[in-house]
Amino acid sequence: MQTETFMSDTGSFRVHWETKNESLAGKGTLKVAFRSGDSGRIIIDAVDRRGVGSDTAYVGDQVRWYYLTIDAANIEWSVTVEEPVLGHTVPRSDP
Repeated sequence: MQTETFMSDTGSFRVHWETKNESLAGKGTLKVAFRSGDSGRIIIDAVDRRGVGSDTAYVGDQVRWYYLTIDAANIEWSVTVEEPVLGHTVPRSDP
């Protein structure tokens, strides 16, 4: 599977993933890679999992266009990618 391209404003990502219901014991795999939106080359290998489990990976590179490729076999999976929102706190003034 491949996502649409997306622009990263920070180059930092949190990747939540989960695998379950392995159809062949010990044969389930999940691989998630961030690829360059320009060249298609792998920039970040975010997840490389065999078997059932879940975790959160923190990865980063630089501001650029990306897309994800997700390769899975013999397993149910879910993947969520989040990018932090940068900003600042504005003091509240009471009337």
